[in-house]
Amino acid sequence: MNVLITGGAGYIGSHTIISALENRDWNLISADNFINSTKDTFERISAINGHQTKNYPVNLSNFEETKRIFEENEINGIIHFAALKSVPESVDQPLNYFQNNLNSLLNLIECSKIYNVRHFIFSSSCSVYGNTAELPVKESTPWTKAESPYALTKQMGEQMIEEFIQTNQDLSFISLRYFNPVGAHESGKIGELPLQVPNNLVPYITQTAAGIRDQLTIFGRDYPTRDGTCVRDYIHVMDIAYAHLLAMDRLVAQENESSHEIFNLGTGKGVTVLEAVNAFERVNDLKLNYVFGERRPGDVSEIYADSSKAKHLLAWSPEKSIDEMMKSAWLWQSELMNAN
Repeated sequence: MNVLITGGAGYIGSHTIISALENRDWNLISADNFINSTKDTFERISAINGHQTKNYPVNLSNFEETKRIFEENEINGIIHFAALKSVPESVDQPLNYFQNNLNSLLNLIECSKIYNVRHFIFSSSCSVYGNTAELPVKESTPWTKAESPYALTKQMGEQMIEEFIQTNQDLSFISLRYFNPVGAHESGKIGELPLQVPNNLVPYITQTAAGIRDQLTIFGRDYPTRDGTCVRDYIHVMDIAYAHLLAMDRLVAQENESSHEIFNLGTGKGVTVLEAVNAFERVNDLKLNYVFGERRPGDVSEIYADSSKAKHLLAWSPEKSIDEMMKSAWLWQSELMNAN
């Protein structure tokens, strides 16, 4: 089983490589051009399990570069993570997001058709639902207007798959709609590593605690939630990673009920930004310097998952608590500090 993992040096991609090495006998091939990651990630994976990951540093939005991977390897399955993912950056650079996220998916689908790669897992997002009033969110929850160009690329990505399978039903897809992946591998040797100023909450928390950032800004305190801050469904990255293995198993075993299945991946528990900050302080016995700022464009007020479909059909349930997420995130940040 030769599995191509795009964005293999990225946050979720690297943890999925680790999970696959720990739980499956797959031959893994990565494609990552290190726009938002570093080559050191593969050294960290090797430090955990001794595996040397084969990586193609290609631009997946370039068809000829992408095709070379399939010409040189007999690929049986694809797990497609590679994408630009910052909501604020997508608001500032929408064309860049459309060009990168949509063309890379288009090229991989085209290669799947040419080289008969029958199993494809697409990294989608809860952002496809928009600012929905239906909570918890189910896979059947109607989409509202995308709140950012990033979210729009995920909506369009799923729609591209839907249109493709109308005439190509011998290929099978699963779209996994993540909620908010956080935390790090239990070894503390690998975790989320933004190359620029973090746009996600937890790495900004850990960098503030480490003194790299002067203070954390919580964007908005007047949302219609229990403490005025946004509500999110935070889920441990290793729980997310393992779901990809189960999804690929389902396609390989031909247990899928349609050519494009969709699953939510979340804990089903909404946690406010302030509650997440308080959890970090409590489990790590640290105090954070934080302030409240204005709302951030593109952010929805509240969203959390109904993941019962994944539990029933994938036999998947998240295992790690918010405390474990925050503890592992700080363990990773401490590892970075010790390395320096």
